[in-house]
This record gives sequence, structure tokens and C-alpha cells, in this order.
Amino acid sequence: MKKFNKTIFIGLITVFSTNIYGQDFPTTDFYKEIKNYDLSVVLTCDSIFGDEDQMLQRMPILGFIGENFQRLHIKFISVIQNQSSPYEYFAYGKTKVKNNICEFLGTIKIKRAYTFQSEMDGYIQGKAICEVTLYEDKKQLHTGKFQGTLTCGFLIAPDGKFRYDAAALVADGFSNNTFIGTWTDYKTKKSKKCNFGDYRVPEFDCGDGQFIPCEEYVKNGWQGYVKCIRSSFEDFEKNCKEEFEEWWK
Repeated sequence: MKKFNKTIFIGLITVFSTNIYGQDFPTTDFYKEIKNYDLSVVLTCDSIFGDEDQMLQRMPILGFIGENFQRLHIKFISVIQNQSSPYEYFAYGKTKVKNNICEFLGTIKIKRAYTFQSEMDGYIQGKAICEVTLYEDKKQLHTGKFQGTLTCGFLIAPDGKFRYDAAALVADGFSNNTFIGTWTDYKTKKSKKCNFGDYRVPEFDCGDGQFIPCEEYVKNGWQGYVKCIRSSFEDFEKNCKEEFEEWWK
């Protein structure tokens, strides 16, 4: 497990109430321009720039699958831009549900992109809306196909660098890389609701300032997460070890 800064993490789960995402900003179409940037940095980065350009460790992706909101772990290990079709990316990674770990391959296709003026001087914020299809390995157990829409928040710095948008990281309701879609079993052809995201889970959240799974579903794989976020500062590293386990390696 990588070393992580518990002071930073405790700061993130003790959030403030300056949610700029609740405000409306004029937007500018950015679809033609986004092909010149590499969206993979938003999807695969391990560290992100927080307020005042402080480098922070990115939290694991949070997700669920099915009507019982069973916890889904997902890791994008590699995302590579298609040089002959720059709006398309090839994705490789792994998923974990309970103790079942599966590899996947798939595509991420940018369908729309826009920018809006950031409250940070000199910065531009934006969103890329993508169509996602991920195929788990049919040779492995309990596998299927993910399909849905992924919304990625990016930031363009004054020096032109393309970054993960963490400008409002300490704000209530902050999220990024939000996926809303389905998972369809290869064998039964039955589909299940499946959503995931950074820091929040779309359509499954009983928290206020931070993501908290609804109490009746904690037993479905969320026990470690709840133990971590309710941990004291002194017991943080011990209680959060499971959350930061690199299960995909």
C-alpha cells in the first residue's frame, strides 16, 4: 500500500460549504479543441492539484452495482488516446465486486466538451462528456459489459497544462469522473444499474458534506469505507488500510 498523508485526508472529509458547482456559469463549446489535449490525465492520475496547487493523493473511485447497491471497485490502469481518432481512448483496467476481480478493455469516446471561466485567476475549467463501453474478460467469473456516460472535469492552467479539476475539492458535493450506466451479464443478458465516481456516487448518496452510503446498504461491501471516514486521527492509518489497498496489482 502506498504511503498517504492522513492530515490531507482528514482535511478532505471535514469539508467546507463553498460549493461553486451549485452556481451557473456561461459555457463555451470546447469540442473541437479538446482533441488537442490528453484526457487520460484526468482518468488515471494518482495525485491531483488541490487548492493553492498543493499536491494531494487522489481517493479511490467509489461505485455500486445492482439494486442492493453492492460496492463496486474499479481502477483505470491505462487510458491511451487513439492517435488516428483523437476523440477516442482505449481503456484497460480492473473491477472488483466482493472478492471477484476481473480485467476489462474498452473505449471512451468524447461526445461533447465545454469550458467555463474559473474563479481561479488565469485558469479555465471544463467538462468532457463521454460515451463509455468496457468489456470484462469473458474467460473470468461473473463478467459482463459496462455501458454509460462518463463526465470528466478538467482544468487548464495558465501555463497551458491539462489537469484533473480539483479546484473545488473541499466544497460540499465535489465530484469528478462520474459514470452513470449499466452492467450487463454476458450469460444471462440481464442488466443492472451501475454508477461510480470520484468522491461521490451518482444516485446513491446519503451524505451531506461528504459521500456516505445509505445505512441499510453498508453491509453490501461498504463497511471498510465507513470505518475509514469515521476514524479518529490517531487510528486513521490502521482503519483506512483496506481503502487504500492496491487490489488491482
